[in-house]
Amino acid sequence: MRYHIAMISRRRFCIGGALGALLPATSALARKVSPDGFDALHERALKAMDRHKEIITNRDRIGIVDFSRPSRSPRFHILDLASGERQAMLVAHGKGSDPDHCGWLERFSNVPGSEATSEGAYLAGALYEGKHGRSRRLAGLDASNSNAEARAIVIHGAWYVSPSMVRDHGKVGRSQGCLAVSRDDLDGVLTSLPQGSLIYVDKL
Repeated sequence: MRYHIAMISRRRFCIGGALGALLPATSALARKVSPDGFDALHERALKAMDRHKEIITNRDRIGIVDFSRPSRSPRFHILDLASGERQAMLVAHGKGSDPDHCGWLERFSNVPGSEATSEGAYLAGALYEGKHGRSRRLAGLDASNSNAEARAIVIHGAWYVSPSMVRDHGKVGRSQGCLAVSRDDLDGVLTSLPQGSLIYVDKL
């Protein structure tokens, strides 16, 4: 019953999505946040780092993406493991994870062609110039995201991810499964999470 009520609440948000525009948005690399549930995802991310310790070569910072939260919220967190400081920014989820474009991730998928987000641990790869400009390749380290390279799942900037999109539409746009961030935040993300870093994607 609780699950049913929660889903009704989300559908109401889909119908009245513009209400989200009344909530503040941030271009978030400069803003510290303390979101509900972050500690649980942090613990999962550290376990993933230990599980894949032989290939995670950059251990200064980790990325943690909390897809329990709606797309209007800053939910891509960068955690400095030495200082404990964390920063957050907006990030899109895949079209296949939110077919009604509610602004909530409803499901994960690792299936090629699904255009969905895949959960699990990712290894940050090399930088390259592609159709979205400067981007970073990602390799899926778990069975749940093992097709990431074949699906060309990467970090890139996107016009449809920005505080103005949240203000005007109550949500950001959707990717084809990539971790698409604001163009204003992209350089900071690519610098903070260099090749060899862990990025952990999940929801509670």
